[in-house]
Amino acid sequence: MTALQRTADTDSTRRDEARSDLDAPPEGASAETASAEPTTADAAAREAERHARQAVDAFRALAQRTAGLDLPIDRWDGVRLGPAKASWRLVLPRPWSLRAMLVPPTDLTMGEAYARGDIDIAGDAVAAIAASRALRPSLDDAEALVPLTRHLLAGPRPPRLGSERRAHLGGRAHTRERDREAVSFHYDLPQAFYETFLDEQLVYSCGYFAEAAPTDLDRAQRRKLDMVCRKLRLRPGSRLLDIGCGWGSLLAWAAQHYGATGVGVTLSETQAEAANERLARAGLSDRVEVRLADYRELSTEEPFDAVCSIGMVEHVGDAQLTEYAQTTRRLLAPGGLTLVHAITRQGEAPPWPLRNHTFIQRHVFPDGELVPAWRLLQAVEQAGLPAVDVHQLRHHYALTLRQWVARLEAGAEQAIAATSEADYRVWRLFMSGAAASFAAGHIGVVQVLAGDRPAAPLTRDWMHPTV
Repeated sequence: MTALQRTADTDSTRRDEARSDLDAPPEGASAETASAEPTTADAAAREAERHARQAVDAFRALAQRTAGLDLPIDRWDGVRLGPAKASWRLVLPRPWSLRAMLVPPTDLTMGEAYARGDIDIAGDAVAAIAASRALRPSLDDAEALVPLTRHLLAGPRPPRLGSERRAHLGGRAHTRERDREAVSFHYDLPQAFYETFLDEQLVYSCGYFAEAAPTDLDRAQRRKLDMVCRKLRLRPGSRLLDIGCGWGSLLAWAAQHYGATGVGVTLSETQAEAANERLARAGLSDRVEVRLADYRELSTEEPFDAVCSIGMVEHVGDAQLTEYAQTTRRLLAPGGLTLVHAITRQGEAPPWPLRNHTFIQRHVFPDGELVPAWRLLQAVEQAGLPAVDVHQLRHHYALTLRQWVARLEAGAEQAIAATSEADYRVWRLFMSGAAASFAAGHIGVVQVLAGDRPAAPLTRDWMHPTV
């Protein structure tokens, strides 16, 4: 039995105890009343559970009819439904599990049901989420949901005992104060948690793989760091600015392998402290440093030969993208290069109020916002930095996330010990969903290399990593 299963059983026991407290006879009730009530209560419970089983059947029928899915489900009473050899299974540990997942049928409700342990996913979580997305149109169709809803509402009501973290930010979006709160919510989990799934360099962005079926995440991340340094044409003495520098991995690589000096900035106090400790242990503190600062606070008196941001633009937001690009331009020395590595989206973004009510917004990336690749390129070029190269890394991120999920699952006990069961579940779900989205092409990740009259060769050979 895994740590996840043991904790889920503990949570289920706690919920059952809470439910028993709710169903207990009122204080002062007579012995006759108390002894008579269990018969009525038992009958009602049996009827409610009958509706719960019918709800599962209705849910499977809806999936089959609308999406052609034969859902593999493990029911609370030991019944296994659907294909026996599926790569994943939806686990419903209690009669009220499906109701906790689908009432109301929103992304937030489903995600929180998993985070609380009301439902579980056995096996390949990435495949499970990819399959579930085919059901999304049906769950938005009120008429198609009528048979299912009728049984769900007549079934047992789940107790609400969730303890998962939620972001509660104040003030106007993307002010410096609120951005600091949002970044801290995401990144200020204990470093031991991130170490359970990241590579040895602690690179929290996609690797650059050389094989279609990769197994070496550490090498892929070294290749990505090296490719970024080569794209930026770093040389001994080059001054590098890394905006949103994480644990200082790129700064360390640039100093060790290219002789660069530089500065990294982050809004995460935890990351800044850990990054400077890592740089000191590597003997690099005299060449590179990490500052707890907002990129908008940096002085332009000493421009940098190269400016990059990897996985940071997602925190900027569309409305602030022009200011971000213009600030980057002011911080860049003449003839320098800038590289922006950002997750991008396909299609239109939902209205801002709705975005704040998604599972990712509430539990992972508060105020996070993806822009299309063309919008990123537009902002950079309009700031006076013509594009030198645009590189799509979508497949590399899908492979990276697969590796992260596998590592997180393998280190479940350590991850839970560092944070909590709910945090482990939130991140397993978040990263599995992201892997499915990259694989399906719903989101991508591009590296835009740009500069004001940079001296760059005609071919792309000079960009390729050497490790």
